[in-house]
Amino acid sequence: VGLRSGARLGIHCQDDTACAVANTLAAVEAGVTHVQCTANGYGERTGNADLFAVVANLQLKMGINCIAAESLSETYRVSHAIAEIANITPDTHQAYAGVSSFAHKAGLHASALKINANLYNHIDPESVGNIQRVLVTEMAGRASVELKGKELGLDLGRTPEVVSAVVNRVKDLEAQGWSFEAADASFELLVREQQGAERKFAVESWRTIVEQREDGKVVSEATVKVNANGERLVSTGEGNGPVNALDNALRNAISQLFPELGRLELTDYKVRILEGIKGTGAITRVLLETTDGEREWTTIGVHENVIAASWQALDDAVHYGLVRGSG
Repeated sequence: VGLRSGARLGIHCQDDTACAVANTLAAVEAGVTHVQCTANGYGERTGNADLFAVVANLQLKMGINCIAAESLSETYRVSHAIAEIANITPDTHQAYAGVSSFAHKAGLHASALKINANLYNHIDPESVGNIQRVLVTEMAGRASVELKGKELGLDLGRTPEVVSAVVNRVKDLEAQGWSFEAADASFELLVREQQGAERKFAVESWRTIVEQREDGKVVSEATVKVNANGERLVSTGEGNGPVNALDNALRNAISQLFPELGRLELTDYKVRILEGIKGTGAITRVLLETTDGEREWTTIGVHENVIAASWQALDDAVHYGLVRGSG
């Protein structure tokens, strides 16, 4: 139609059949010069064509110069900033902009990546502001652990005994329900532990109480006992739930020794039941997301008791913040 009439044509695709991006690109190949897309594909029903995927494909796959390289490299940052503003959890598997877009976990993949990253990455992740990630799972071999360590800034190439210990520890923990794919901070602490690093504080014990008062208000109270810098510290805290109370109690106990704790904030708390058939007796997996205002990290805890699992994740979250805060 455009060729016959000389009219300039545009395209606006919905994603009802998961073909919005493909149809948009096909329309461009057919002569369309105006495309309508939305950031991250947000839109009614199943959404629209994802602007970031369309632009990246036009520029990197179809050779159509439509955006400056420095602007294209902002893809990841802008995508996640918009998701944050819209209060929508980013799609980890989103093409180009997802945190898993360039993630690899199989041992064979990791071995090949050490030789040539282009063997498994269809583009240079940095061209869209993303990074290559190595996921550590029960499938992890030595290459996966070494690459993940390098990604985290830990050189494991000269310590094969540490690599072996980490591989064995990961496999043991994952058999119990742990998963480090989305918990890089807990994995880094595990590696540091195998390297001989000591924790900033040692937990002696903790407990929580949930009380319903006469006015109907439910309050959680926690007590923690820790040892840090040669001191035994005991403190309590209240919160709107057991985890919040534990967080407050721990901060009350050690904040004078570690004032940087004031910058740490828990931003998300996720609980997953691993054995639903066992009902309330099932093993639970807890993921905690934490930020210091500049960086974000995720830690994990696994236990039959959801509060115990939460404490494990909280303990790691605070330790990681202290480790990273000290350099």
